[in-house]
Parts: sequence; structure tokens; C-alpha cells
Amino acid sequence: MSSQSLEQRLLRAWYGKAAWLWLLRPLSALYCRVAARRRHAYLSGERDQWQPPVPLIVVGNITVGGTGKTPMVLWLIEFLRAQGYRVGVISRGYGAKPPHFPWMVSATDDPAVCGDEPSLLVRRCGVPLVIDPDRPAAARHLLASADVDLIISDDGLQHYALGRTVELVMLDHERGLGNARCLPEGPLREPAERLESVDLVVRNGAPGDSSNGFSMQLLPQTLINLATGERIAAVRWPGPRQVTAMAGIGNPQRFFRTLESLAFTFDTRIFPDHAHYDASILESLPGDRPVLMTEKDAVKCAGLAQVNWWYLSVEAHLSETFEAALLNLLSVPHSEKIEQE
Repeated sequence: MSSQSLEQRLLRAWYGKAAWLWLLRPLSALYCRVAARRRHAYLSGERDQWQPPVPLIVVGNITVGGTGKTPMVLWLIEFLRAQGYRVGVISRGYGAKPPHFPWMVSATDDPAVCGDEPSLLVRRCGVPLVIDPDRPAAARHLLASADVDLIISDDGLQHYALGRTVELVMLDHERGLGNARCLPEGPLREPAERLESVDLVVRNGAPGDSSNGFSMQLLPQTLINLATGERIAAVRWPGPRQVTAMAGIGNPQRFFRTLESLAFTFDTRIFPDHAHYDASILESLPGDRPVLMTEKDAVKCAGLAQVNWWYLSVEAHLSETFEAALLNLLSVPHSEKIEQE
């Protein structure tokens, strides 16, 4: 069984370059004009932009669909901590329903309260993290509540009310820009030319760094049992190879290909990105074989877990060239960076 959302069907059309999408071109042209005008209003000073007093890295994308943002943020947290930075994170908290905004996320928060990705980041890294659709408000609250000297914004590339030191854009190497058209004709949130003005482009799944961007590889590490916490190296899995693969992420096919690379065979259960799981939804999962899922799904399924449910932990790998480029950008004062642009 596969629960396909309208978003998944649109993603297939955009990245498959379906011919019928040209019917949406007038709407796409209007969207592009509005997006460009909005960005210009902030950059020209027509609308106010708040620049935080510490470096801020926006990790975003210009495409709809999974690009590997969360693994990139996890990598940045660990890498920058190793360089001596006190890192904090802000996020919109997609689908979150906290008692109020801004909200400092706790590792004990239900993902339904704070959002699945913020929950994953806090549980994995213990990083101070504030959610608020108003990104400047989130950043101010983070600075007032935690000892941080560098902020990572998980998404928010198009949230121009928040000033930034480094713009890092994620792309899925295989899918690229799809049909390279803006919404709703294509998957682009901004025109493709926007990539020319960002600081760093990272291509998830690219074989190596190139003039088109830096490579990020997601390497499978550990299978972790949701019910018991047991950990097994993914390449040393001793159980049956026939499993059920479950994914509610922006690009589930990447997860399935990773399982194939580990010699698993499986039937799939695909849910919408950020799906809410409850017992009625998950009761269709078979009980006679292991269920493997992503870490993002696992944070929402922990309270429902059966003994044969596992999630796959992955780690991002980036080059030393990328590390040097990032540190160089952080060393340039913001005022000097503006003059260079």
C-alpha cells in the first residue's frame, strides 16, 4: 500500500517534466514576478530586515521536495562545534502547535507540539533550538535564552526579513531543478537565477565537488530499534532481508535506494512529508517482518513502536574544500560581504 499525497503527485510531474504543466505557465510567471519583487523590497531597504549580532547561516532550498536539509544542519552543528562555536538553531517548526511562539524546543516535547525536524535535531544533538514562523523573533528569543554565538536557520532562504551571513542552498543532485519552472508549473520557489547569488550550493548525492556545487553524500550508519534502543551497524544487519520500508519525507526514493544498497528487499509505505502518525494509520504495517523507517519518521513513531521497528541513522559527508569555503565565509565581516556584493 502507498499513501500518495497531492504533493507527491505534483513532485512526480515536476521532476518528470510532464507536458501538461505548461497550462500553469501564466500562474508561474506571476509567482516569479511576485517572488522577485518581494526579495528586491528587502534588499533595497524598502522593507525592514533584521541582522542578528552573531553570524547566521541559512540552510534552505529553491525547490520543493526533499533535498537533505536536515542531515546538512546536523553536520553543520557538529562541525561548527568542533571549531569552537556555540551553535543554536531556529526553525519555522512546520506543523508545530506549541502553547505559544516563540518556543524553545525540549527533547521531551511531542513532535506534534514542536515539529518533527526540530524534535530530531534537539534529540540528536542537544542543540538549543527555537521555533517561530517569524524568524527574527525566533532568533531574538534564542539569543536571549541560550549562550550561542552562531545561529543556523533550518530553512528560511525566502524569509528575507531575517538577515544572514551565509546562504547555503541544498539541491538533490539526481532531480536537480526538475523542469526549472517556478510554482505551480514547476518545483522552484524562486527563479533558477537565484542560485547565482547564494554563497554555497550543496548537491546531495553528487559524486564529487564541481563548478556547479559541493558534494554531500549520505552514508548509512546504524539501525536503531525504536522499542529497545538496540543499535546494529547497518552493514552487519543479522535479521531478515525482506522488510517493509516506511517513509514520510520529501524524497522517499532516496531512502529506498539506500536500503537497496544495503541489500534489503522490501515493500513500501509512503506517507506525505511531515505526516502525523497514529495507531490507525500504522496498523496496516505487517507484524511478521521488520519495519525500517527514516530517523525523521522515528521521532513521531516512538510511542507506537513495535519490537521489530527500526530506523536508519545516516551521516552527511562533505569535503575539506567545502569546510574551508564555509569557514572563509564566516571569517568575512558582514559589512565587508555586503560591499563585495
